Amino acid sequence: MSRERGEVIYKIYRALTYGLSPLIHLHLRWRKFRGLEHPLRWRERLGIPSQPRPRGTLFWFHAVSLGEGLCAIPVIKCCVERRPDVTVLMTTTTTSAFEVIKHQLPKNVIYQFSPVDTPAAIDSFLRYWKPSAIMLIESELWPNLIIGAAKNRIALALLNARISAKSYDSWSQPFIIPLTSLMLSKFLLILPLSTTQAIRLQLLQCPPFIINFCGDLKYAVGNIDTDEGDQRALKELQLQLTNRKVWMASSIHKGEEKVMLGVHNALKQIHPDIITIIVPRHPQHGEQIALELEKDGVRVALRSRHDKLMPGTNIYVVDTLGELQQFYRLTPIAVIGGSFLPGSAGHNISEAAAAGCAILTGPYIGHFSHMATEMQRLNPLSVLQVSGHILVKALSNLLSDVKLLEARQEAAKQAYHALSCGITENVWSLLDFHVFRIALANQGLML
Repeated sequence: MSRERGEVIYKIYRALTYGLSPLIHLHLRWRKFRGLEHPLRWRERLGIPSQPRPRGTLFWFHAVSLGEGLCAIPVIKCCVERRPDVTVLMTTTTTSAFEVIKHQLPKNVIYQFSPVDTPAAIDSFLRYWKPSAIMLIESELWPNLIIGAAKNRIALALLNARISAKSYDSWSQPFIIPLTSLMLSKFLLILPLSTTQAIRLQLLQCPPFIINFCGDLKYAVGNIDTDEGDQRALKELQLQLTNRKVWMASSIHKGEEKVMLGVHNALKQIHPDIITIIVPRHPQHGEQIALELEKDGVRVALRSRHDKLMPGTNIYVVDTLGELQQFYRLTPIAVIGGSFLPGSAGHNISEAAAAGCAILTGPYIGHFSHMATEMQRLNPLSVLQVSGHILVKALSNLLSDVKLLEARQEAAKQAYHALSCGITENVWSLLDFHVFRIALANQGLML
């Protein structure tokens, strides 16, 4: 009965998205005009391909943005190495992800923008690319995509699955949950990133036998390559930071810059030579921060201008994409933003841990709380969670006490290595057994 209700609700959803397709098309054009879609390849969002499809079997990996896309890369590399007879297609939604990930993928991987969830775009995309298996990353539950894939006997997997509290409330509404249950029943494998996520999925009527655990794929994200020019500039900056007190505020959101600049001013009274590196979540925010500080007479070095740290400059603002990992290697202390204002949901702390930073984060870390808890369980010194008004004291203690700083750096690195060990192998094994073999069998191919 629930399945029948789910199919009825899906028919309503499909009819609505069909009717709204012209408006969605106009919305995409408006986003292109505002620079939010790729100026040349935006039609890929309508399911219109820009590259030829090679013959043979094709596996499709899809993520929304940069963080999720980077999670998929280790698994994609494993797939390319172990199934060289299979073509891999990667899609993301945002242009920021596209600009970074296109340089990180193996050369023979096809990279496209993902189609919007309208019947025409999804049907066109699936008809052209004919994937045998689809791997969705984190929280990509789109009815036309999932039901359309199932009707075409395409094997489905959800990797690093997460359902936020807000999304759970939406998907569990009495009118919606039959559709939620129907979609989740179409997957062959779901890998939740925590026990909490697994419980939410089961409360949404996900079949328990398709849920498996293997760890958080964010721990498996490898090094992001940079070109030679950027590497030289970063080495020059590293020399300028030698013998200076340095800390970094990374992935900060609008409003948090006031917190971080207040902390910088307080620390400057204690450590006059301090350098504060600010890395906003969105690059354009970095330029805004620099311009506002310069209006107030504050000297700022801006990454996109290739500014050097001249005498009297204590703030370095990074307004470029794809360099966060490199900057983590330049600083002993990382304060992870997106966590100091109510309603925030935190950001990935594993990259800072991998680089050996002492890690601090705010109290509002959403689904990343499982990551902080896991690391603290392995070593209580690995992550320090503080509120904004305590941040000055916590940073001052680290900057003044070398032994404490080194202990927190080592603790973060040890916790990261313990949690990252074997994740990609585990994901590959589960995918190969539960998804890829079935996908190939569906095509009647030899295993």
